[in-house]
Amino acid sequence: MNGEIRRSEILQKLQNSGRAISGSALAKTFGVSRQVIVQDIALLRAQGIHITPTNRGYLLERSTGRATRVFKVIHTEEEVEDELTRIVDLGGTIKDVFIYHRVYGVVRGELNIRSRLDVSHYMAEMHGGKSRLLSRSTSGYHYHTVIADSEEILDVIQEELHQNNYLAPLQPEEPVHFGPPEE
Repeated sequence: MNGEIRRSEILQKLQNSGRAISGSALAKTFGVSRQVIVQDIALLRAQGIHITPTNRGYLLERSTGRATRVFKVIHTEEEVEDELTRIVDLGGTIKDVFIYHRVYGVVRGELNIRSRLDVSHYMAEMHGGKSRLLSRSTSGYHYHTVIADSEEILDVIQEELHQNNYLAPLQPEEPVHFGPPEE
């Protein structure tokens, strides 16, 4: 199988999956090394196809007709799972987490959490002791870019976060716009 056909089939697998597929799984499927898959994904992304690498594998972004909003939140480490679960239960996808650090500026991590299962995987990774929450650097304050099917859903998510005391006010020294990263 030549590279062009393999890349086409990789794209088809990602479109049909609806969830992340690991580079190792793709390599096994196509009988190539993981490095070949990494190169194939890079070539697909260079063609303008929005494929996001996550800690669970590659995910094809579906951004047509969706609404996006950034929420500034604050909570304890014990409340992380509750916050994320509330967002996905209301139809939101948590695209990322980022902090505004006074010295380092904006520090961002991709999440792409879409379901309770994704929340569970994320929490398992955090409890594994390998990584720490970004919000530890900013006393619990952080931001999420949330994607939903409509502005109305984002309004419901915002109200839910507000009702549970997770929303935080912007401070004067923070940049006014924190939209999604420029592609």
